[in-house]
Amino acid sequence: MPFPLLTAITFMPLLAGIIILLVPKNRTGLIKGIATAATGIVLVLSILMLTGFDYNSSAMQFSENLSWIPQVNINYHLGVDGISIGLIFLTALLGFLACVGSYGIKERQKEYYFLYLLLNTGMLGTFLALDLFLFYVFWEVVLVPMYFLIGIWGGPRKEYAAIKFFIYTLAGSVFMLLSILALYFASQPHTFNMLELASGNCGVFAKGFQIIVFAGFYLGFAIKVPVFPFHTWLPDAHVEAPTPISVLLAGVLLKMGGYGFFRISYPILKDAAIYFALPFAILGLINIVYGAFVAMAQTDFKKMVAYSSVSHMGFVMLGLASMTITGFNGALLQMFNHGIITGGLFLLVGVLYDRAHTRDIDKFGGLGAKMPVYAGVLTVFTLASLGLPGLSGFVSEFMSLMGGFISFRLITAISVLGIVITAGYFLYMIQRVLLGPLNNAWTGISDINKRELFTLVPLMAVVIAIGVYPLMILNYQSAAIAKLIQDIGGLLL
Repeated sequence: MPFPLLTAITFMPLLAGIIILLVPKNRTGLIKGIATAATGIVLVLSILMLTGFDYNSSAMQFSENLSWIPQVNINYHLGVDGISIGLIFLTALLGFLACVGSYGIKERQKEYYFLYLLLNTGMLGTFLALDLFLFYVFWEVVLVPMYFLIGIWGGPRKEYAAIKFFIYTLAGSVFMLLSILALYFASQPHTFNMLELASGNCGVFAKGFQIIVFAGFYLGFAIKVPVFPFHTWLPDAHVEAPTPISVLLAGVLLKMGGYGFFRISYPILKDAAIYFALPFAILGLINIVYGAFVAMAQTDFKKMVAYSSVSHMGFVMLGLASMTITGFNGALLQMFNHGIITGGLFLLVGVLYDRAHTRDIDKFGGLGAKMPVYAGVLTVFTLASLGLPGLSGFVSEFMSLMGGFISFRLITAISVLGIVITAGYFLYMIQRVLLGPLNNAWTGISDINKRELFTLVPLMAVVIAIGVYPLMILNYQSAAIAKLIQDIGGLLL
């Protein structure tokens, strides 16, 4: 029997979390070591998966399929293709770096690292599950540790933010569960297998049925993305969450919603996907422009980055709406790039907050002279986020807009306004934080340290590498995207 690579990737964090529960709570060094080793092993395994992946094939690879609950045809079914492989690597990379970034957590470390590792297992399982029931289990597993990680280790309004996150996500999950059950009972024979449902072997679903079921999935996925007007939980959760959890929240959790559209809604409910293309494009436009305007109005550094996420995820919606191979490639690449860039930005916000104990942009100024290394790293991530050519953010946004322009010219033309606004608020932030005269309150502030730099350099390397050579990741996803577009009946442009 071949080595169960995907099971190892998924459950290594949970295994380490269980071991941590057996360690005395005063052995904090051992606890950190176990958590770091586990997330490091997952990262190594994900790199092995990348090296062994055949990117010329659109088929599922490294598949594991075992009967789990045979009475209702539920299987333990894992697999990876071009749509999920980048997101698995993203989760493994951010999971490891945010674990190192968690060394600053001083209270209740045993509980923190257990919940952190459980969260990692839930996120990885969501991207690997090919059975709808198993997908839903992993999706819900993510909810519980995130609630406690915000509610216990968060900021002054942590309980409010945690409860708001929990209620929003749970409400969406209820509709998603109803849609899963509807698909199960409408299929012949009854199945939760995503690949079988997408292939049409279980029957062809009527368009009216597809539209209703698509709407149920939409509510579950749109809240996670988040799509306007379901975005209001995100700034509160980001601002109150500890820095490493903000990294995973922006870098990975938001991608679960977009991934749901790619893996479930579009392949299985093809007619409904075409039916909802225009609303998707309009919602993408609203996200891009509205999110950018609201980000511009923020004085809290973390809240500004949080609202920038709302804006950037709008490009994913616009790419999905385009029904073109270019738009789909751009949308999927945007999910990966946004995770890397925004993860880095939240780590940088955390570096500043640890020293200054404030996130008020207007209270800084002139830090570029006192923190030159920090200033350089912040500038790279900022320019990547605003879409400077040569850095990763530009490639995915350009492809999303290019795909969108083929299908929705006016909407895409207006969406470009979001890029201008984004450049405005990010450059204004750079001016207020790094340039000008030094505020006397920060004369003794220290530059970024080696541990903090260790969490940022790999992300910066990815940002530059993909900006210069985007085929590095596009090669992995192109075959799967081409097959998805062909199955839906979209444009091979």
